[in-house]
Amino acid sequence: MKKIRILLADDHAVLRGGLRLMINSQADMEVVGEAGNGADTIEMALKLAPDVLLLDLSMPRMDGLEVLENLRRKAVGAKILVLTMHDDEGYLSEVLASGAHGYILKRAADVDLLAAIRTVFAGRLYVDPSLTGSLVRLAVGPPAPLMDKIQLSDREKHVLRLVAMGFTNQQIAEKLVISVKTVETHRSNIKEKLGLKGRADLVRYAMQHNLIGGP
Repeated sequence: MKKIRILLADDHAVLRGGLRLMINSQADMEVVGEAGNGADTIEMALKLAPDVLLLDLSMPRMDGLEVLENLRRKAVGAKILVLTMHDDEGYLSEVLASGAHGYILKRAADVDLLAAIRTVFAGRLYVDPSLTGSLVRLAVGPPAPLMDKIQLSDREKHVLRLVAMGFTNQQIAEKLVISVKTVETHRSNIKEKLGLKGRADLVRYAMQHNLIGGP
């Protein structure tokens, strides 16, 4: 069985130790590295190419949001699951808009954390159940154009779904076997058709129209 390779990024060594023991006790998971600050996290993510990065938001030498932005620019393929104490709608919104694949609180039960790791590894979005209300508010947001009144092509819908799930332009190009320039053109056309601006708007729109989730 191929194991899910996980990189732990948290500045508390005791917490990392507990997470390492729990994760390594699972037949389908293994911890391949640990980082105690943001700069080391980026370096190790590039070096180890983990399947999942378990990322804290509050770290020295670059916080989690900066790490997310850096890894997105570098087209790192790891699925990023934020593990944080912040049960705040603002953080949740920023994290999802920055390309993370999941958001779970440190107070979550062990079984929920393990489920979250498996969920993001499978390519689906995971948000801590206690933040469901916040997720709904973010998804609802301002009224969005109705899908049936907007003529997005099937390819544009596919690109939109992948963008909302946190994939970079390079990763989308590889998945769809098209050029990065073509992906950029699709993104531009999608935003123009829908009257949207940034990635956060695309994520919200995708949530409203059930484009996130599934295999």
